[in-house]
Amino acid sequence: MGDNIFVTSPLLPPLEEFIPYLEKIWQNKILTNGGEFHQQLEEALAQYLGVKYVCLFSNGTLALLTALQALRVTGEVITTPYSFVATSHTLLWNGLTPVFADIDPHTFNINPERIEELITPQTTAIMPVHCYGIPCEVDKIQQIADIYGLKVIYDAAHAFGVRQKDISILNHGDLSVLSFHATKVFNTFEGGAIICHDARTKQRIDYLKNFGFAGETRVVAPGINAKMNEVEAAFGLLQLQHIDGALAARETIYHRYCAGLADVEGINYFDAAGQFEWNHAYYPVLVGSDYPLSRDKLYDALKEESIYSRRYFYPLISSFAMYRHLPSAAIDNLPFANDIAEKILCLPIYPDLSEAEQQRVIDIVRRHANNPRRNLQVA
Repeated sequence: MGDNIFVTSPLLPPLEEFIPYLEKIWQNKILTNGGEFHQQLEEALAQYLGVKYVCLFSNGTLALLTALQALRVTGEVITTPYSFVATSHTLLWNGLTPVFADIDPHTFNINPERIEELITPQTTAIMPVHCYGIPCEVDKIQQIADIYGLKVIYDAAHAFGVRQKDISILNHGDLSVLSFHATKVFNTFEGGAIICHDARTKQRIDYLKNFGFAGETRVVAPGINAKMNEVEAAFGLLQLQHIDGALAARETIYHRYCAGLADVEGINYFDAAGQFEWNHAYYPVLVGSDYPLSRDKLYDALKEESIYSRRYFYPLISSFAMYRHLPSAAIDNLPFANDIAEKILCLPIYPDLSEAEQQRVIDIVRRHANNPRRNLQVA
């Protein structure tokens, strides 16, 4: 059966490269609170990503929570139901009302044409998601925001290193939020960041992530504890040394999938076709009705072979108990999001995925496509 193959796996540089960082932390005796490695990583990431300011966080969810606080968002926020639950959960935790807009079935991102019709006097912000690292229609979203005076916070958890027209996608909107969770393209075990465009906003965010302290005895805001520690920051600095190789490996794996699945009827994959500089964070496919197995049966068939794909994102956020009562969560309002959620399957893609392991994934998908009678037995 072979080794287990997961949908994603962290990039782990050689352990011996990490030891000097740990020794330096022990020598400094500074484990957190904006230490040397924390400051170095903020500067290194800003330079690498091509953005002005990076505010590091202990995880991406706390970064989203703080971004909403930093912009003083109130009332209703228009967002997508096709995302990880943290996107909408951070709205509820801030006492805000999510308003769900349907997605574009080709990019999986929020459809700007659906945003404007959902705006009410209570709307103060838009929170789109660059799903799978695929850029949103940022110009259209910004145009709507400018007309109605709305803030734009991008959940850019998947969008590390993504560029469009040679500009980082993170430079759009009022704020962008990254996740550095272990499963992400760039990770710090756990972690995240807010990308902002001016020093004043960065200062406010830095206050908010450290209990609101502005000095030893002065507190200027009701902040929380969301600081990234020195061990995670050190790991991030080490990861950054290897990130270009990891991104290149992901791209190679992406193209091998495309070549191996191109003629499989009923398996449709996203083709960036040079539209932007992608990070290949995921390899999403849509399992159509002309494939002999349903999406869930293909998921099970892969799992039986110790290949762990992911139905990402399924179920929709709007289908969970704390959201389904919202008028915008009605199935009729979200036809494309509901349809995609029933078809989506993310295949394994990570830098250490060998060609032989990947071929095993491709062969299973092809075998079930070519043997419908056997598929019925598996089902």
